[in-house]
Amino acid sequence: MEDGRKSFTRLTNIIYTCRAQYKQMEKSTTSDLQPSSGGGGGAAAAAHQTTKDLFSGAMGGIAQVLIGQPFDIVKVRLQTTNRYTGALDAATSIYKSEGPLAFYKGTLTPLIGIGACVSLQFGAFHAARRWFEARDNNDHRNPEAAFVNEQQQQLKLSNIFLSGAFAGVVNASLSSPIEHIRIRLQSQPHDRQSRLYSGPLDCARKIAVEAGGWLPGLYKGTCVTLLREATAYGAWFATFEALMTADVNRNRRTDRAQVPAWKVAFYGGLAGEALWLVSYPFDVIKSKMQTDGFGVTCRYPTMRSCFVHTWQQGGFAAFWKGIWPTLFRAMPVSAGTFAVVEMTRRAIS
Repeated sequence: MEDGRKSFTRLTNIIYTCRAQYKQMEKSTTSDLQPSSGGGGGAAAAAHQTTKDLFSGAMGGIAQVLIGQPFDIVKVRLQTTNRYTGALDAATSIYKSEGPLAFYKGTLTPLIGIGACVSLQFGAFHAARRWFEARDNNDHRNPEAAFVNEQQQQLKLSNIFLSGAFAGVVNASLSSPIEHIRIRLQSQPHDRQSRLYSGPLDCARKIAVEAGGWLPGLYKGTCVTLLREATAYGAWFATFEALMTADVNRNRRTDRAQVPAWKVAFYGGLAGEALWLVSYPFDVIKSKMQTDGFGVTCRYPTMRSCFVHTWQQGGFAAFWKGIWPTLFRAMPVSAGTFAVVEMTRRAIS
């Protein structure tokens, strides 16, 4: 309990520190946001908006990890081993044999990394969205111009999907090594004698040694990660934005900030379901490749070989193993992420 209180206190301090730093930065740049005859105001306003996107995303990432980590442990165990009959059996077995803290095994890496990843996701998404808005205004050479009419713009759903896909591809540069380390930590035995890694840094170092380098080791499975991220985040952002836009239009709201927090969370939860329904088979392949060995112990040298082996072993159903706990997890995790991001954006606007 004492360790839990200390961890919560540290997390609270991190959040308050980030918010204080943002406020200080906001004060120092306020004068730059005023319109100027030279046109610098638009660029400064866009930069300021991007900073808010990144900060809000980081807060959403912290919420995402704290809510979703226990579900993620169960998902990875189901995807990478045949020891359990289902999600409930896996959760019960983990609790009995490893204790409640096992559900937060490997949390440090995603707590630091996922905050950065979600920050990058939202920053990249809104940057791409503003580019499409500027292009639609026949001003594609100046994406900052779209900032002025951000609330009035309603992009086509296909462009929102492409913006989300772009965010996913950008995010893969961070998420691929972070998730690789997390998955190996989550899937290793719990008892000290059988553990392969003592922590995230030890895991990263051993992966690099076994693979013959940092890049081929940490970025193993990156091709399938790119496919997963592009489809997943395209659907994620498109679903959420479509639901928010429909709500604004249906209720004749003048601003999306008028959408109640509970609706934001609900729409975010539905977006989370859409994310996994379109990308889960890629996630199964990614998990298999990132828990695979290296060299002579490697069973899946390529993404294609992993697809073929998975199909031969279990057919269509093998690509959906562990989907139910994942969907169960997706609703609260995605709801929390979007709610925290939207509320943070409103609080600092």
